[in-house]
Amino acid sequence: MTHPQVYPPREDTYALLHAARKGVRAGDRVLEVGCGSGYIASALAAKGPVIATDINPYAVREARLHGLDVIRADLLGGIRGPFDLVIFNPPYLPTQPGERIDDWLELALDGGRDGTDVIDRFAGQVGRVLAPGGRVLLLVSSLTGPDRVRGIFSAFGFDSEILECEEVEGETLYIIQCTPARNGNRENTN
Repeated sequence: MTHPQVYPPREDTYALLHAARKGVRAGDRVLEVGCGSGYIASALAAKGPVIATDINPYAVREARLHGLDVIRADLLGGIRGPFDLVIFNPPYLPTQPGERIDDWLELALDGGRDGTDVIDRFAGQVGRVLAPGGRVLLLVSSLTGPDRVRGIFSAFGFDSEILECEEVEGETLYIIQCTPARNGNRENTN
């Protein structure tokens, strides 16, 4: 049973894990940002070294109970790479100030006014921990807008492509892969 202040595995978790299993390569050094219960990191640990982070102390404790190497951090604060694969299921729900609840679980959901506040911060940090040829797998929702998210990553010098999408409960979940742009700041149109 997941602690009530920890985001439990749900459809978005399963979709991201499915894509991560397909995308991880033998010998990859993997970082999962915002690991929650540690479900994805635990599943990938059999393939190679995985480090996980979360800002939520309850999530860190729960993931450590699964035997994971977890660091309590706000996104990539204090994290050094290089990592071949960085996985993130960010808080992407558009949330107005009056809708906010002051608890740890809220941090796993609250994406700010348009759902991209945390994604924007992450996009600005992730390049410094990526190994040459490194990849980012990110899950976002139609509620946030995959084109908006791809534009954010493009502004930070990444190419991106939508790898998968899945319909769930009135929204579409998208798995986006981002890689450092080879030819300046341009967005891949795939």
